Amino acid sequence: MTAINLFLAGDQGGKTPHQVGGDGFLRFKMRTFTCDQLNFFSPFLLPSADISWDQLPDEVVLRIFFCLPLQDLVRISVVCKRWQRLAFDESLWHSVDLEGMTHTGLALQQVLRTGIRRLRCPRSFVEELHLTYRGSLQVVQMDLSNSVIPTLALEDLICRCRLLECLSLEGLQLSDTIISCLAKNTRLQELNLSGCSAFSAPALARMLKSCSRIQQLNLSWCTFDNNHIKSVVDNLSSSVTHLNLSGYRESLTLNDVKVLVEKCPQIKTLDLSDSTLLTADCLPVLKQLKNLLHLSLSRCYHIHLAALTDVDKMFPVLSQLDVFGLVQDSQLPSLKKGMPHVSINSRPFSTIARPTPASRFVGSTSDRTMWNKKCRLRFGL
Repeated sequence: MTAINLFLAGDQGGKTPHQVGGDGFLRFKMRTFTCDQLNFFSPFLLPSADISWDQLPDEVVLRIFFCLPLQDLVRISVVCKRWQRLAFDESLWHSVDLEGMTHTGLALQQVLRTGIRRLRCPRSFVEELHLTYRGSLQVVQMDLSNSVIPTLALEDLICRCRLLECLSLEGLQLSDTIISCLAKNTRLQELNLSGCSAFSAPALARMLKSCSRIQQLNLSWCTFDNNHIKSVVDNLSSSVTHLNLSGYRESLTLNDVKVLVEKCPQIKTLDLSDSTLLTADCLPVLKQLKNLLHLSLSRCYHIHLAALTDVDKMFPVLSQLDVFGLVQDSQLPSLKKGMPHVSINSRPFSTIARPTPASRFVGSTSDRTMWNKKCRLRFGL
């Protein structure tokens, strides 16, 4: 295995790989790849030895390239100009997983040029991002959870998006510019901003008002004050069915819950954990949510055990209840016996709007999915 420099396409003005500077290359560790190594396709595709690769139509070559992993697809792009054009055809780069790359910036900016629709890039280090070309991106689903990326680079990326339907920026430092650009993605259905910071309540209100199709929204543990919470509950769309507003110990009040229930009567999953201002008085209010299937009130310490015994009667379709911190281990069997149709404390981690549920084992095969689907092209170490 030797380290070699490989040309990652894009329009380079017809120059060969050797004529392009360092910015046109992406470094991988891999074996040398030659055109001859692709000849194993020949017995299946070529009826005569007199037919060369050059005589194959683009459709056939694209079908062959479709079978190649990401690194090999990059390698064959250096063979000739035609293969460079076909190797980066939009049909081959529909979905890409770049998790595991140490220098993600260069790869990311060049992958985005291909018209990618689904991008998985969590826990990555993006040292810089220079999107020199103009125009909007075609990204529909994107996961940048817990990555290290400069705020200005993230602004440039998000502000080029207009078609986003599913987005996770969990743990990132944002800005009002980023939130304002998100408002232009009116097709958003799942949005995860858990643990995000550095954006104002007015910007958040405008975004929520504009993105009226959001069904799953995770705003847990952001750096919110009372104004942020008010912006959320006042501007949520009635389309929201899964909502995580956990982590607001001294900010989320009973009045906020009342507004929330009125604005979003179709909620099925609701997480209000770690809201220490809430008492048992919130339960009759939440009772109005006729479709509530999953309720999380973990560490809402002013809701006592006695108030939980009638939960199954208050919420007839409830199937899951999380009350970590409110019920001692010795009390749990009794509570479960009184609510045999409700699973209690079975979900320590919220899955709302998360591309990959936190309960999955990191590094497993299922951990590489994004909103229940794998990306076709994956960077492999």
